[in-house]
Parts: sequence; structure tokens; C-alpha cells
Amino acid sequence: MVKVLPAFRPNGAAFSIGSRRIMDVTLHIGAHRTATTTFQAYAALQSEALVAAGAAFWGPVEPRRGLFADSEAEGEDEVILRAGSRLQVMMAAARVRGLQRLLVSDADFLGTIGENLETGVLYPKAGARVARHVAAFEGQVQRIILCPRSLDVYWRSLVGFGVAQGAKLPDRERLAGIANGHRSWRDVITEIAQSVPDVALEILPAERFSARPDALLAAALDVDVPRNTDRTLRNRTPQLPELRRLLAERGEDGSILPFGMESWSPFTSEEYAALREAYADDMMWLIGGADGLATLTESFPRTRAATMLPVGAQSKGHGDEREERKMARPG
Repeated sequence: MVKVLPAFRPNGAAFSIGSRRIMDVTLHIGAHRTATTTFQAYAALQSEALVAAGAAFWGPVEPRRGLFADSEAEGEDEVILRAGSRLQVMMAAARVRGLQRLLVSDADFLGTIGENLETGVLYPKAGARVARHVAAFEGQVQRIILCPRSLDVYWRSLVGFGVAQGAKLPDRERLAGIANGHRSWRDVITEIAQSVPDVALEILPAERFSARPDALLAAALDVDVPRNTDRTLRNRTPQLPELRRLLAERGEDGSILPFGMESWSPFTSEEYAALREAYADDMMWLIGGADGLATLTESFPRTRAATMLPVGAQSKGHGDEREERKMARPG
């Protein structure tokens, strides 16, 4: 029996373990609108390959079966302790099965779509939220993976998807505030790194990995996995006709939406340019070393088609490598 003696530190800091580690845990924290659901669907089908490599995958369903709902309440340190105890039981059971590594994927660890749209700010409580979830694992989270997406594409997708899910249509003032806001991925990454300084933070850009869930899974767990052949992209942002229909069904005025059959483009050209420029600055910061706070990974590990191939995930500090083929952009 594994004896766990957590020494809890307040304010969402990480736990230390008084005995041997049960599992090495990696958290994939999203972000939203980066083909996270597509990735989770692919990873859930790879249990055989993962078990053979001594690894396991938990999607959003597993960790939220009563484990993390309470741990999101701010200031509830004792609740985090209870969530951690339940997690230890689950991880110990996996360890008995011979599994040593665990990947947990849930974009809501970072924040919620509703919170972003309500505040008009990119994950305003990212550091505190991630720290609470890391604390629930009682010192066993070794790495966090974040897949940022170009802010112009991210916010366009987030606004359209959020409205389809019931959020109010943002007015011009709110949209301008989003586009000209001062919080970018650099701020989110810095906040997370400072909140959980003992956990490695790895950045895998969505532009490289969103259309390759197999490459993302291989990089996250350092395992060989089958090449993904399913090109279905889940949770696409609805196009204008679907958005108009949904708004009409809710009895809301959709007159702000332009006429057309394509995707809704809520920002002005100047606002899109501002968002692109902010993301370019973020990427230059990451390429330059991110002040030692995070590692940028752009190279694909190798995945297999029919036979097992060795994994060769590479982390690099320069973004000069380009993918061999053009990748589809998920909605």
C-alpha cells in the first residue's frame, strides 16, 4: 500500500510527497478552441497503445467525477485536500495496473469560455485555477502543456462558439476591448509559471499541433501512438446561418450578425491586426526563451502507422522549422 503524507501549503501552492511518487502526471490545460475536444476523442481511443507503454489518459469526464468541482472554490484549502485524497486512490489503482504516467486533459483547468467572454480578458484567473488543480494532485504533476492559438483566430472562434452555446452577443465596445486588451498568452504563461514554479511548462502551438492529435499525444506522454486518420474536427464554430437560427430560437435579436453563409467575423480589420501583432510578440518571447519560464516545442514526435516507431520529441528554442504540408485550421 502506498502511504501518502502530503504537506499542504496554502494559497494553491504545490504539495510535497513524504513517500515515493505514485505516478508522473502531465496536465494538458487547453486552451479552448484549439481542437482540444478532437484531441481528447483521439486520445480516448488509444488506451491499448498507452497501457502497453505504461501510461493512461483521462479526459474531462474522469477528473470531474466529483474530484475537481469543489477544488475550484477559492479559499477552500480543506476541499483541495479531500480532492487530492480521492485522486490518490484513483492513481494508486492505476499504478497497481502497472501504469506509471498519466495525462489529464481539460481546457477548463485554465478557465472557462464564459469567463473569458464575460470579462473580455484572456483567462483572467489562470494562475490561481491551475495552481488549485495542481495542488489536488499532491506534488505529482511534473509537466503542464498549453497549446496557445493566434489571438485573432482564437477570439473569433471563441466569440462565435460562445454565442452558439448561450452567451450574449458582444457589442462593439466589448469587441474593441478584447482586441485592444493588454493581456496576451505571455501574461497567461507567466502567471501560471509563477503560480506553480516547480512544474515544467511546455508550449505546443496550436498552429502546429491542433490538426495532429497523434503528434500532441506522443509529445505529451513520450509514447508511440498510431497515426491519426480521422480528419473529423469536433465542436466547430457554427457559421452565420446556424448562429442566426440559434439566436432566433432563444428569442434574441441577431440583427448584429451580417448577412452571409460563412463564418462570423466579429472584429474589424484593425482589431484583427492588433490581435495578430500581440500573438507575434508572444511567439517572439517564447522563441527567445520566455525568460526561462516555459519551453517552446514545435517539432513533431514520430508516430506510427502499422508498426511501432521510436518517439523523438524535440524541444527547441527557435521557431525556424516549418511543417511539410499545410495543416487545416479547426474552428
